[in-house]
Amino acid sequence: MLTETGFELLLRHTDPGFARPMSAALVAARAEVSEAVDALRTIDDADLTRPWAWKGGGEEEIRYGFYRIGERFELAEIEAGAALRSNLAERGRAGDLIAPATAARWDLHGLLAPLPTAAWDADPGGGEWTVRQTLGHIIASQRAYGVGTAWWQERGFAADATDLPSGAPETLWQTLPSEAAEADGRPSEVRTRLDAVVDRSTERLAGLPSGRLVLGARWSGFAVDVGFRLGRWSSHLREHTVQVEKTLVLLDHHPTEVERLVRLVLAAWGRAEAVVYGRADVDAAVPLLALAAADARAAAAEIAGLARA
Repeated sequence: MLTETGFELLLRHTDPGFARPMSAALVAARAEVSEAVDALRTIDDADLTRPWAWKGGGEEEIRYGFYRIGERFELAEIEAGAALRSNLAERGRAGDLIAPATAARWDLHGLLAPLPTAAWDADPGGGEWTVRQTLGHIIASQRAYGVGTAWWQERGFAADATDLPSGAPETLWQTLPSEAAEADGRPSEVRTRLDAVVDRSTERLAGLPSGRLVLGARWSGFAVDVGFRLGRWSSHLREHTVQVEKTLVLLDHHPTEVERLVRLVLAAWGRAEAVVYGRADVDAAVPLLALAAADARAAAAEIAGLARA
């Protein structure tokens, strides 16, 4: 759950006229994707070669069901993009900068979703972070990216301002949750918290007009513009996805084929979602993603049932 100090700070430092609420239909589609993944995770590698008769004739392996779901999401990505182009509506620069973050977020989910719970708190040694600690850092940083960017764009400094502050005031951060607090709970709760923070930041900042993106800001001490901070979301998520991968190597965790396939599925969904993410004009496109999500849930249930048979 977002703390008042996190979400309320976003509200306080952003203009409600630029807000872009998350599509309820997209949230519902995500639930179907998650249900599909829950079914896919029950399949063992040994069952991937079981036959799957799809489209009413011929046979393929259950293994192909994973790829078929990924293909379905890729088709939805194409169709949603075409629907949006036909409306001649643009997302805007801020939304374009933010959208890759949802693709990065779903790739991270693809890595995390199949992990056994014990892997989250296993010590990789050498002073390296556990998976849980890395997630706490990701979420805390994303919350700070949103709050800090909101503060900088509200200040209105020119990018070349000689009086650009060395950073946002410490009081802005003091009431935000610690990394340990962000990482607390069951893995599913931590991942839900990640979604909430990314989505709420997007709702308040994806509609920023281009004139605000060139305003002065700082990142890691460097003078940058507001647009740079928005573009950092995706790379920060990917940076620490790589860190989780390295942690799993230290833990001698070898992903199964099913785990690898689940990640491919969720990465494909993330690319499709990125087409509509942070947009205000999604009525024509989100139903195409929702249909793909429903198809994925049905296909996953079918092949998981065949694996159990």
